[in-house]
Amino acid sequence: MADGKRAADSGDGKAASVKRKLEEMLIVNTVADDPFAIDVAHHFGQACEISDLISLKRFANSEFCPRFIQDEGQRYATGHSLDGRTVVLVSTCTGNWTRNGLAMCNLLIARAAKDNGAASVILVEPDLYYSAQDRGPRPEQGETAFTRDARDLDKFDGQPFSSLLYAQLLRLAGVDEVVTVHNHSQSVQKFFAREFGGRFFNLSPAALFADYLVRHEVNQADPAGPGLVICGPDAGAVPFAREVHGLIEASMSRLLLRPPVGLLFMTKVRSGERKVAITPAIDSPTQAGDLAGRDVIVFDDMVRTGHTITECCQVLKQYGARRVLFVVTHFHSSDEVKENLNHPAVDGIITTNTIPAILNRDMQGRLRKKMLVLKIEKWIAGFLRKNWLGAGPCHDGPPYALDMSSKNPRWVPHEHLGDCG
Repeated sequence: MADGKRAADSGDGKAASVKRKLEEMLIVNTVADDPFAIDVAHHFGQACEISDLISLKRFANSEFCPRFIQDEGQRYATGHSLDGRTVVLVSTCTGNWTRNGLAMCNLLIARAAKDNGAASVILVEPDLYYSAQDRGPRPEQGETAFTRDARDLDKFDGQPFSSLLYAQLLRLAGVDEVVTVHNHSQSVQKFFAREFGGRFFNLSPAALFADYLVRHEVNQADPAGPGLVICGPDAGAVPFAREVHGLIEASMSRLLLRPPVGLLFMTKVRSGERKVAITPAIDSPTQAGDLAGRDVIVFDDMVRTGHTITECCQVLKQYGARRVLFVVTHFHSSDEVKENLNHPAVDGIITTNTIPAILNRDMQGRLRKKMLVLKIEKWIAGFLRKNWLGAGPCHDGPPYALDMSSKNPRWVPHEHLGDCG
């Protein structure tokens, strides 16, 4: 009985601690009625609407001036309304807002939080702004895994080292921690970690993709068939492909009958801004002769033009792949991407909504028939609950919801709402 009582008391104490921490945290956003931030707050367990916590007002001259809102009658000293609170700022590229504009909004909201007593500010920015400019024109400006040659230095000549400047501005404004998703730049990872004293969290979506693939691809395959192949289209994508492959293998380790899951590495040689040659790497565990009749899933962190991926998918089809899916974390829906990925060699596209505009069917354009989006708000909220509340997920089920057009042949009623069974 005594042990049972102590366990109950311990459980009550933990629940009280979680409730107290939950009340001390505010989740806000940079754009009014941003669905991504609203969903993160909902899955986190925040009862108050974001629009009741912060006013995102603009003066007549267009300057942005955020204001944290307190309930009437609440007693606090002026300038101390957020004393002891943790403010979580969710910033995604939404609607007509530019990344430049959103970045400035981040700085002002963080400063507003700190100027009114916030103990900590956490920036959640799934697609980290200015990451493309991860080095400058001088050898010491950037921390790359390779030795920078004259060609690489010339590429940045006359330009600012923007990503470092952004990190420094965030720190100056009052941001204490940064959470992002699948940032592939080693340079960005290193100096963001340094600027924020190690409080930089680069979340890997490998487990999300592996979960989806096991549920909807691997488990649907014939155990006696040729199986799937996980593919890294270039050297930079190989570590992520390995990670997903390992998670799929671990998930299926207890199954007596399971289809084989291969691992393929490709080598990319660029001969121009839009010209690449792609071939299987010599040290690839799976080789070209093993692809006949198999489904291949190509992974990458982002797509901005689609030239490399389209070329890779064509090569895979030439080697006999039955079906080729492209899985990418950050999908920049440019006209060039939509034109290139509409190629018949690309049978399907799986992405996330780190750039929420991808949920807009007009942004998908002709790709709506082959595109599926994993919505990650629940996953982000789960990370926040685990790391800052010490609590488990607020909702059961997969850590993502599915969204796809009814034009997609795989669409079934209600599946886009997250019914992943």
